[in-house]
Amino acid sequence: MKRSPIEVFSEWADLDKDYGMEKNHKKSVENMLSFATKQQKPFSFIDAGCGNGWVVRAVSQNPMCIKAEGIDGSDKMIKKAKSIDPTHRYSCADLMTWNPNEKVDLVHSMEVFYYLENPKELIQKISNQWLNPGGRLIIGLDFYFENTVSHDWSDSCGISNMKLYRENEWVDFFKAVAFESVEHWRFGAKENWAGTLIVTGIK
Repeated sequence: MKRSPIEVFSEWADLDKDYGMEKNHKKSVENMLSFATKQQKPFSFIDAGCGNGWVVRAVSQNPMCIKAEGIDGSDKMIKKAKSIDPTHRYSCADLMTWNPNEKVDLVHSMEVFYYLENPKELIQKISNQWLNPGGRLIIGLDFYFENTVSHDWSDSCGISNMKLYRENEWVDFFKAVAFESVEHWRFGAKENWAGTLIVTGIK
């Protein structure tokens, strides 16, 4: 029987599988953050779907980062993030209803958006309510149509609500909500693995 992503990831937090997620996604996230922060100017940061907070902790080490926080739907992941890192702000909430106290310059998300019923709505919400003018949204996705090895993940992980979109559909979501300078690429492609699909744009 399939369960919601939050149920599954809460169980993974108990089993310490979050550390494996960090290890598996680290290189893709480093590629995303390197691109998003290459202009070397001060920025504030939100990690959407932050898990145990590892990306928030990494970004906060950047001397240009003036503020970093994370949000996740799993209470157990947020409790773990707070226990590891009592310094930064972590919120347990639904991404579709939560808003930050202050808008930020960079929103990052790895392996989250395809769990949403309507990812385009969240992209719009982030543009409207999370980002400063000129701010950037950057997302990474391993579950997408062209990465055929991922197609059975909903069954193999027992997770419901996984939405399989094509690469160009993800790009179109960004363009449809009026993001500018929309770019996309795949990182880490190898045999039988199409790579992490990265999509980004400027508000």
